[in-house]
Amino acid sequence: MISLETTLAFFSVSVLLALTPGPDNVFVLLQSAMRGRAAGMLVVLGLCTGLLVHTTAVALGLAAVFAASATAFSILKFIGAGYLLYLAWQAFRAPAGVASADKVERISSKQMYTRGIIMNLTNPKVAIFFLAFLPQFAHPQHGSLVLQMLWLGAIFIIATLLVFGAIAYFSGAFGAALNRSPRAQLVLNKLSGIVFAGLAIRLASAQR
Repeated sequence: MISLETTLAFFSVSVLLALTPGPDNVFVLLQSAMRGRAAGMLVVLGLCTGLLVHTTAVALGLAAVFAASATAFSILKFIGAGYLLYLAWQAFRAPAGVASADKVERISSKQMYTRGIIMNLTNPKVAIFFLAFLPQFAHPQHGSLVLQMLWLGAIFIIATLLVFGAIAYFSGAFGAALNRSPRAQLVLNKLSGIVFAGLAIRLASAQR
């Protein structure tokens, strides 16, 4: 099995990677600011669920097959870009003002977790990153490579949960203050729409 020293080193690197600005943590920040801490945490759990799928795919060798297919890569990235454009459209159309409690609860419970999963799974670069990153810390002499990959994936998910959870907590508090002002909320909605559209363009133009 992987040593404690290697596990700690991998955890440290994973935390640094989670802190590096990217589509996922920006997504968490914006959703938390717009809809609150609870919604942000549901997005984080959705993203971590997606990471679990990526970990399993790498462990079983499926990611290698996917990475070799230019068609699969293109299809997935355009699906992801289309979804981000849909979120941008929703953000641009969102009215200023405090939403009703029922509406916030409905959106949070039925959509936030799914949004996190879709955001993660439709980014093909995550699968390729895992395929390149996890094997660097796994070695045949330490036992089953499948179990090692699953262990490393679990450590990465824990690091992501901690970092992204902190982002959701603090950006949720910031968003709650902004949402008391209809004008500030309108600016936040428009800014979110611009960022989502930018992420969509970035994903659509991504290369393997």
